[in-house]
Amino acid sequence: MPPGLGNQFMRIFGIVALGAALGGCASSSADITPAYVSPVAYQTYTCQQLALEAQSISTRAATLSGAQDSQRTKDGWATAAAVVVFWPAAFFVSGDTQTAAELSQMKGQMVAVEQASNAKKCGIQFQGPRPPGT
Repeated sequence: MPPGLGNQFMRIFGIVALGAALGGCASSSADITPAYVSPVAYQTYTCQQLALEAQSISTRAATLSGAQDSQRTKDGWATAAAVVVFWPAAFFVSGDTQTAAELSQMKGQMVAVEQASNAKKCGIQFQGPRPPGT
């Protein structure tokens, strides 16, 4: 092997490993977009039923957001360890999971409940950052 080729190979390998690790990190809960949920599913609900459903969805979404952000933090630490200390740590970066998919569904249900609430003039609105589409 010509002199310096080994160093160049290791540098390129390191860049590729870093890119793979960073690409596999879990998304922030705020970056997860809502899945489409038709408001027709809530069309027959009364305002009281919509309020109860909104409370249930909100509680589940908050739990999922915390779990998703926790996974993002863990992935960030694993990536830092991979870059600084031990490259095989990159294999512990799990990325987006079922939690992200379920959170997307909950956000979609929030949008659908608000749309149904608006149609019935119930006045239900979720607090916090507004999901796209509301």
